[in-house]
Amino acid sequence: MSEKVQLKGERNFQEQYIVNEKGEKTAVVLPVGEYEELLEDLHDLTIIAERRDEPTIAFGELKKRLNEDGLL
Repeated sequence: MSEKVQLKGERNFQEQYIVNEKGEKTAVVLPVGEYEELLEDLHDLTIIAERRDEPTIAFGELKKRLNEDGLL
């Protein structure tokens, strides 16, 4: 069984489902590249969640600091 899924205009995933004798989905198979993208997204979301309580700075201040450090 295979389905094509699109998430809010982003990527298309081509997954395959493994089903039991009753036709119930029991596992999913993804191409390695898509699996790695999902792991990277999960990692990014974890970092965002961990840093959610950190203080923020204005974009202008960030640009100023990056310019001062020679990074822009």
